[in-house]
Amino acid sequence: MPEHDQIYRHHTGDYHALVMAEDWQGNLLPAIQRACPLEGLDAVELGAGSGRLTGLIAPYLRSLLALDASVPMLLEARAHLQRLQLPSAPLVCADHRNLPLPDGCADLVIAGWSMVYLVTWQPDDWAIQLSAGLDQMQRLLRPWGRLVLVETLGTGTETPVLTGKLEPYYQALERAGFTWDWIRTDYRFSDLSEARHLIAFFFGEGMLAHLDASDLTLPECTGIWRWGP
Repeated sequence: MPEHDQIYRHHTGDYHALVMAEDWQGNLLPAIQRACPLEGLDAVELGAGSGRLTGLIAPYLRSLLALDASVPMLLEARAHLQRLQLPSAPLVCADHRNLPLPDGCADLVIAGWSMVYLVTWQPDDWAIQLSAGLDQMQRLLRPWGRLVLVETLGTGTETPVLTGKLEPYYQALERAGFTWDWIRTDYRFSDLSEARHLIAFFFGEGMLAHLDASDLTLPECTGIWRWGP
């Protein structure tokens, strides 16, 4: 199982196949719409990755600018948007803590499964790094704007897990004024071979014990954090 930063540089195809298998129930988009109705908004997406969330929300927005720190991921995202026959959102390589965008340019700033890396990749000063990332997100917002963060709350579990190594992160979001809800976004794979390969590739062999071989599903809980009016 490669490290996540290596996956985002060298295994973008496998990563994209994995994330496209998630949320077969279709719960994610309605949850985001509850946190911030998307219609007609100017949005900035951070940590766009291979474009899974980009493609989901783009049809509802007036404009969307998608950023990620990995150029290979942005190339995967461009290909994904082309396959969906969506107008290609501008794709920019940038770090969450140094966004090359003007103040007050967005009604919505959304980050999917990416703010957490300011915590896990910077263990010695994660609170400072997280604060820098949130400050940048808030800087982009118009006065009525909202922030939305999407993060895992447990892979292989049917109820959310708020304890463990990410507990301080979740608590920091609450202290920063975020409210949250959770949904199920289970994975469903096309065949057993794909399921075994992708699960072991990203989560490790131990996660295979949580795969339901009868319908090729793997439970996943996802949190939606919202900040703003």
